[in-house]
Amino acid sequence: MNDDAVIASVRQWVESFVVGLNLCPFAKRELLQGSIRFVTTRASTEEELLVVLRYELELLGREPSMETTLLIHPAALPRFQHYNQFLGYADELLVQLEMEGVYQIASFHPEYQFEGTDPDDAENYTNRSPYPILHLLREESLERGIDEFEDVGQIPARNIELMNRLGVEKLKAMLQATVDGSPPA
Repeated sequence: MNDDAVIASVRQWVESFVVGLNLCPFAKRELLQGSIRFVTTRASTEEELLVVLRYELELLGREPSMETTLLIHPAALPRFQHYNQFLGYADELLVQLEMEGVYQIASFHPEYQFEGTDPDDAENYTNRSPYPILHLLREESLERGIDEFEDVGQIPARNIELMNRLGVEKLKAMLQATVDGSPPA
C-alpha cells in the first residue's frame, strides 16, 4: 500500500466530506492553515500502533505549529470491533503519559458504527473514513473552537440529519470516491 496514495485519499476525504459537508466546523481553518499532520504507519498490531501513537502524541507536544494529527493505520485494526476495543488502550496511554486533558483522541473507521445503530444506518457515516484513523486533538484548541462556535451542541444532530437526507447510497459513493481518488459524487 502506497503511503502517498493513502494520505491523498484521507486528505480528499477531509476536504470533500469533513469540510465539504461541514461535519466539523473547526476543520476548514486548520486545513487551510496547513496545521493538520497527515501521517501513515505500517503498524499491523495493537502493540506497534501504541508505539506509533505515543511517538505522535509526543511529537504533537514538541511541535506547536501542528494543530492536530490524523494517524492513519491501514494495516492495523481493519475490523471495527477490534478498533473500538483498542480505543480504551489509546485512552490508557494518554493517562500513562499524563496527557489526559491535554490531548483527545477522536475515532474514524471505514466500518464505524455508533452504539444503538444498525451497520447500514446513514448516521454512522459521520465517523466513517477511507481507512482506520486516530485523530489526535489538542484539548485547548478544541475548547477554543467550541467557545467560538454558536450552538456547538447542535452539530451532532445537524450531522445526523444531513447524513439521513443524503442517504446511504450517496454516502457510500462519496466515501468510495475518496478511496478510488475519483471526483466526489
